[in-house]
Amino acid sequence: MTSGAPIVGLLHTIIRKEEKMLLTELQQLGAHVVMIPDREFSCNTGSLHEIQPVEVLLCRSMSQWRNVYASRLWQAIGTPCVNSADLVDLCGDKLRTTLALRSHGVPHVPAGLAFTSEAALELMDRMGYPLVVKPLQGSWGRLIGKINDRDAAESILDHKEAIGSAPHAAVYVQPFVDKGPRDIRAFVIGGECIAAIYRTGTHWKTNTALGATASNCPVDNKLADISVHAAIAVGGGAVAVDLFETPDGYVVNEVNGTMEFRNSIEPTGVNIPAYLAAYALRQIGSVTTT
Repeated sequence: MTSGAPIVGLLHTIIRKEEKMLLTELQQLGAHVVMIPDREFSCNTGSLHEIQPVEVLLCRSMSQWRNVYASRLWQAIGTPCVNSADLVDLCGDKLRTTLALRSHGVPHVPAGLAFTSEAALELMDRMGYPLVVKPLQGSWGRLIGKINDRDAAESILDHKEAIGSAPHAAVYVQPFVDKGPRDIRAFVIGGECIAAIYRTGTHWKTNTALGATASNCPVDNKLADISVHAAIAVGGGAVAVDLFETPDGYVVNEVNGTMEFRNSIEPTGVNIPAYLAAYALRQIGSVTTT
């Protein structure tokens, strides 16, 4: 690490409220922040020494793939990234996330996978309706559909086959979990579940991006335990874990490798960007506590 203020790179698409808050917290911790717009970034692997010199990179691009590939380049010259390319890559793939949770024994919503409409229909009939079909990559509740019966399944599969693009190349389907009007998003940073929110809405999809409201969810031992273990399953780091409440306890639905937190600070009373900034600086030994 160089002398003086630690140098933190902040890769971004646009400067959202989250990035503004992170910038403030990093500066309060004494860091010098280098803003790196992903739209202007370019790099030649033959001259990686010319890449923007930073001591740690916070990957805040709105594109999963830009986060993944940018972090691979900085990691190639030994720069720690929050989060790592492997973590973001894994969390961006719903099947790989499911398999990671399974291999670590984390209670989760199971999933089925098929490559053709015919095989998918047989799979759905075996799993039983209602079901939820999702693209293998995606966020904010986009391209997710609830399938109540075989007729609906045939219709959705026809559409996916007609579109034919990469996110629709396989059919990823999960049983519908009757979670009521809410789910939970828990924030895990550096192995600690620092806060959680309920996301409550009138639609079965309770994403805040789709209009659900956020309120504080007390973090009990069981919620903290499953959330931390879900984070460990995907590689640790700083992640947001989406969970359902069921009669058998909490189950993990998804793990997000690039957390959004603007709607979660006020209801929880937790300064999430301060935790994230401190965690980033800990990667280079700059701070020891939040």
